[in-house]
Amino acid sequence: MSETGAPLGLPLPLSGATRLFAIIGDPIEQAGSPGLFNQAFRKHGIPAVLVPMQVPPSAVPGAIALFRQSANWDGLVVTVPHKVAVCALVDELAPAARLTGAVNAIRKESDGRLVGDNYDGAGFIEGLRQHGHALQGRHVLMVGAGGAGRAIAHAIAAEGAASITLVDRDGERARQLAEAVGQVHPKVAVSARRQGDEDTQRHDVIVNCAPPDGDKLPVDLSAVRSGTLVVDIVLKPAWTPLLAAAGARGLPTHAGVHMLSGQVDALLGFFGLSP
Repeated sequence: MSETGAPLGLPLPLSGATRLFAIIGDPIEQAGSPGLFNQAFRKHGIPAVLVPMQVPPSAVPGAIALFRQSANWDGLVVTVPHKVAVCALVDELAPAARLTGAVNAIRKESDGRLVGDNYDGAGFIEGLRQHGHALQGRHVLMVGAGGAGRAIAHAIAAEGAASITLVDRDGERARQLAEAVGQVHPKVAVSARRQGDEDTQRHDVIVNCAPPDGDKLPVDLSAVRSGTLVVDIVLKPAWTPLLAAAGARGLPTHAGVHMLSGQVDALLGFFGLSP
């Protein structure tokens, strides 16, 4: 609760002057942005609200068109599965979005132009730093080569990881991402493996960027060595089956909310809302 007695996850009282932000995805129930952003809006006295919108892939172009036309709708946060598709629907891609081929935030400029950027990688690294984890010299196994995975793979390489093994249900997608990351970061050994054929024993960090698949684990932890850090960017449940399995083995864990909280301030700045 705030000092006024209002829940911290709620925005300031709404009015005709409230600025609108939204997060689009499909599904959307797992999104953590509404709670964190509205808490930040209230904390800093920003007259804005961020709402969740479930938008199926077929409706994304229409949602972006409506966003363009709405005078008090200032920004979008983009989550799965739309981070790659929206790249073709904005007018300009910031460097991180161009590099990764994925967008997780769209800002409307004063002239109506839409600028897409990506803060998933920066948020992922900042979340790790805030909890005392470093990636320099580490051997990383990463599962999932989708929109968030693209940004995170580049960020891990930029942090100086010794090696990155990329795994995805779509083996070609993993191979393409490995090639792209390797071209930008030639000093990092980047490879792709077929899911189920990964060697967990040689890695000391495991990162899951794949969406939930029921109770099925994205990677087998039975052969993981002691001390391996297990990271899952999935937000709900916060204690995912992978993190639960890692915890049961006494392995250090790092939850998905840290990647999101690690980029809120940067996103506020991107939207021109820095306190």
